[in-house]
Amino acid sequence: MNKNILQYESKVWSTADLLIASGIKQSDFPKYMMPYFALIMLESRLKRHYNDLLQDFGVESFKDLDNQEDFIEEFKDYNIGYNDLVIRKQKTLAEICRNDTTFDNDFSAYLNAFDAETRELLGVDRANTEEKYLDISGISGQLRKKDVLFDSVKKWSEIDLTPFNNSEITTLEEHIKRKWADISAETAGEQYTPDDIISLISEIILSKTEDNDQFLTIYDPTCGGGNLLFGVEDKIKEKYNRPTKTYGEDWSDSLYALAKIESRFRTDSEIKYGNTLTNRTFSEKEFSLVVANPPYGVDWKGYQKDIRNDQTGRFYDLPSISDGQFLFTQHIISQLAGDGLSIVVHNGSTLFSGDAGSGESNIRKYFFDEDIVEAIIQLPTDEFFNTGIYTYLWIFNKNKAKDREDKVILINASEFYEPLKKSKGKKRKEMTPSKRDIIVNALSEFKDTDYARVFDKWHFYYNKQAIMLTNVDNEGKAVEMPDIVQRNGEINEATSIKLKVKSVFHMDTLNKENMKKLTETNITEYPAEYKNLKEYYDEYFKSFIKEFDYRDPSFSLHTKDGFCYTFDDGKESLVKIGKNQEKTFLGNGKIDIKASYKKITKSKPEHILVTAEIKKDLGKDYEVIPYSPDEKENRKNIAVFMAKYITKPFEYLDNTIGVEINFNKVFYKPKKLRPVSKILEDLEKLEGDLSTLENQLAL
Repeated sequence: MNKNILQYESKVWSTADLLIASGIKQSDFPKYMMPYFALIMLESRLKRHYNDLLQDFGVESFKDLDNQEDFIEEFKDYNIGYNDLVIRKQKTLAEICRNDTTFDNDFSAYLNAFDAETRELLGVDRANTEEKYLDISGISGQLRKKDVLFDSVKKWSEIDLTPFNNSEITTLEEHIKRKWADISAETAGEQYTPDDIISLISEIILSKTEDNDQFLTIYDPTCGGGNLLFGVEDKIKEKYNRPTKTYGEDWSDSLYALAKIESRFRTDSEIKYGNTLTNRTFSEKEFSLVVANPPYGVDWKGYQKDIRNDQTGRFYDLPSISDGQFLFTQHIISQLAGDGLSIVVHNGSTLFSGDAGSGESNIRKYFFDEDIVEAIIQLPTDEFFNTGIYTYLWIFNKNKAKDREDKVILINASEFYEPLKKSKGKKRKEMTPSKRDIIVNALSEFKDTDYARVFDKWHFYYNKQAIMLTNVDNEGKAVEMPDIVQRNGEINEATSIKLKVKSVFHMDTLNKENMKKLTETNITEYPAEYKNLKEYYDEYFKSFIKEFDYRDPSFSLHTKDGFCYTFDDGKESLVKIGKNQEKTFLGNGKIDIKASYKKITKSKPEHILVTAEIKKDLGKDYEVIPYSPDEKENRKNIAVFMAKYITKPFEYLDNTIGVEINFNKVFYKPKKLRPVSKILEDLEKLEGDLSTLENQLAL
């Protein structure tokens, strides 16, 4: 590589001086710089190809050609783009900027001299109903209003990249895009993948891929500007001679345009525009390799109808609408060949978010059920340019080695980094080659170390057993329900005991001197401040009834057959008091008082009906229990757990299987506590220091 290519980085950024002077905020710089950066890259590559082709034709200039049209035809056949002014008349951007009086017309003619596809990608004179992509016409119009268009384009025209080859220009482009990522980050979750992470992903792929003549297809469904996709391809080609083709798609106008332009200067590449989740562009294809760094924490509510109605079968389940990461991952798995390998960058929420039975947990379970998760690698914090969070590489392999079936390795690479001498945005750490080697070797060896643990995949499964608990009193007794004989002779326990309410009393919690009381259970009259009985019920009576708390010491319910019911808080039991004040402790239970509004009928006027019934005090609970893939053993484990930890009567409800991965639990290292003797020694020294200080102050 020509070492001078990166010297142009400062020249590119010097074009932003005019943006600052025009009052354009820094986070908008990428929008104003991308079109012109793409323009100079395009022109430089076209000029370089033009010079190379002249040599093939054995002439020094276009004028020397015997048949200029044959030259033009062959130039266009390379399908890298074309500009008639640049090729036929050698009228470059620099030439146009020599005359400020004719600049507007010349610049318009220059842009329109590009081929149709290039004009589309640059965004030349796009209608309002069309995709703008790089929107060079719109951006130029805004700069013209600020009276800085000519000066801006002139500065860009002074950057001549013709001496550099495609690979070198790509290197400069990646450095510029990385800096754009530093200052922009306006779209939540979009993370530009740094070079060291691309290198790690590539080295893992190389360690699991043979060097042969078989065609490798590489796909990135969220390719952005293409840095991860093309970076992986380049690093594979540095080591192997395998033929490759890259496929990518993205929904960002400007990033898609940059990737598409870049793809035209590569041997074999196909980049499409669109939403991966709603438009399955490459539905007929399966890929050898899939790499992706999909957006983190970005909701999908804007197109949830399309997702929920998706008929492709690629979505096993749907994650929380607030985070669509796992939608992309499921799409990736659906496009991965039967012997394919995929490495996807995710944040930590994909490991554990969502309880058993949730979309996220079900998706994780699907990945593990299919036995396609080979490894998960925790990367250091502060690795990305616009986020400092932990990130993880999920390695999916549809062609696991026999001895790795039903197994997963977790690799804790959080400490495998070197600090950068100078931060790049939020990126303060770098995974150097020696650190990456440790990770690749750990994956290759697939055995336990201080930083790697191999598990049976079932280790990450768990039972979430639902139970219905029956609360009991201090003697372990619950209120007894009568039996009911069904028509078929089957005997079932009743769910409640209905009480014939005469009156209910309860101390007002706000005013202890005021006793709330209910002496009617069939109410037909209402206070004058209400328009009707229904309004009285809605606005007052419903909430009034809810204030009667059977557990309150002041509560008492009297029935028409002469009994009184209260609750003994000390014994945790309902109490039935007889006519002679004798007490019967019924066991733990609850008194449920309800009111309902009844419309007028032929036989009854409208009224408010108050009812009361005694019920068992039931509470739904969940227990998390280790899972066994053997159904009989799993049931036994659940029963043993319940016998050991659950003391109240209960009934089994549904059992849901969940999957989660907890790196902190696996790699937790407790801090070593200092010996007590050392602590006492330090305290004694501190006391001595304090005593000395006191003496000095006294002096």
